[in-house]
Amino acid sequence: MARSYLLYDVFTTERLAGNPLAVVLDCKGLDDAAMQAIAREFNLSETVFVLPPENPKHRNRIRIFTPDYEMPFAGHPTVGSAIALAELKGEAAGVFVLEENIGPVRCAVSTHDGATFAEFDLARLPERLELKADPEAIGAALGLGPHEIGFENHRVSFWSAGVPYVTIPVAGLDVAERISLDNQAWSELAPRKSDWAFAGPYVYCRETVHHDSAFHARMIVPGSPSYEDPATGSAAAAFAGAIMHFDGPTDGISQLWIEQGLEMGRPSRIRLELNVDGAKLTSARIGGHAVKVAEGRLML
Repeated sequence: MARSYLLYDVFTTERLAGNPLAVVLDCKGLDDAAMQAIAREFNLSETVFVLPPENPKHRNRIRIFTPDYEMPFAGHPTVGSAIALAELKGEAAGVFVLEENIGPVRCAVSTHDGATFAEFDLARLPERLELKADPEAIGAALGLGPHEIGFENHRVSFWSAGVPYVTIPVAGLDVAERISLDNQAWSELAPRKSDWAFAGPYVYCRETVHHDSAFHARMIVPGSPSYEDPATGSAAAAFAGAIMHFDGPTDGISQLWIEQGLEMGRPSRIRLELNVDGAKLTSARIGGHAVKVAEGRLML
């Protein structure tokens, strides 16, 4: 049975930038092994499989696979899928729910100046997790000295909004540019996010390339080999916890742009929106643009 698929670049308005995503349509009847094999065939950081919703009031159920395992949720697959499904229906704007393994995810799509933007509410607010590893050892695993870790009151911490990340503040852009992950060292000290994978390092600094960005970030996926992710929405969701803890945003709505992927030639922009009430985070959203780059059919 042939199945249609779409390729999108996410968290960008430019093709061949941002984070690439495969969206496979009409996946009813595909079992877990087939989805995993297809994701391995695309060999992108994530592939989305679109299924009928379990709740008829929702738009679709989506499942998200890396080449090696299934994710409970992820940012660029959610944004990319929301935009792809809206564009398939010819919708310039709309609000709907996607069912993910983490739970129902409310998405909003809009179009401005020919560019399509989607944002989603976090199904789970970030929580701080225990980090046993020494911050200096974490820095050393990235090739950095103790004096290069941290800025202002920001310190290494461990957060999850569904997918865990070690958030690592560094002194500036020059330090962020020089990071190099030692997989062996990281595997000896990093917390696991599952039986089969380690939590990744999310390196950030206040200094930015673009004047309207609040933070510059890089995320390296541990493994053999490791690789860099050009835009990591689930990490930005976890990072919201670090922002709340260290920066203490005032009550109201804060919108922050995070730049990522510049060092690897795939510039990306992620919008993080925080709703703060009584000095507590009450809700948060991840948003970004996406653009279609290809479409085709799987002959399966």
